[in-house]
Amino acid sequence: MLSICGAECCDKCSRRDDCGGCVKTDGHPFGGACIAAECIKQGGLEAFKKMKETLIEEFNALGIQGLQVNDLNLLNGFYINLEYHLTNGQSVKLLEDYRVYWGSQIEIPGSDRCYGIAADDKYLLVCEYGCNGMEPQIVVYKRR
Repeated sequence: MLSICGAECCDKCSRRDDCGGCVKTDGHPFGGACIAAECIKQGGLEAFKKMKETLIEEFNALGIQGLQVNDLNLLNGFYINLEYHLTNGQSVKLLEDYRVYWGSQIEIPGSDRCYGIAADDKYLLVCEYGCNGMEPQIVVYKRR
């Protein structure tokens, strides 16, 4: 077993050899933090399950048309940390590359775009983007 939470997301990670796995790094892959490992260490498996359920409820409560969250996955920040172009001409990344977040990709009904969602213990992020993360736009970024 490479992961503390049992999700075995380490098995699916293309950069596992760079990291070594969750257990080996005590829940700090790539030097960052894993939301699931931190939750397990603080409150056990029940806290882990509760956090996931709570986040699903919080995303669904946003009332965003076409966004129905049924499940969340553990995702590496470097994989989901898109760069957003702001109206003032600046670009910003809202996540940290070396953290692991709860998240998912959800197709927008009747569109060629998707919602990307990510969360940790402090923030919820909903964005939308085209194929391969092209032209991402922030829909909601809020403190929990």
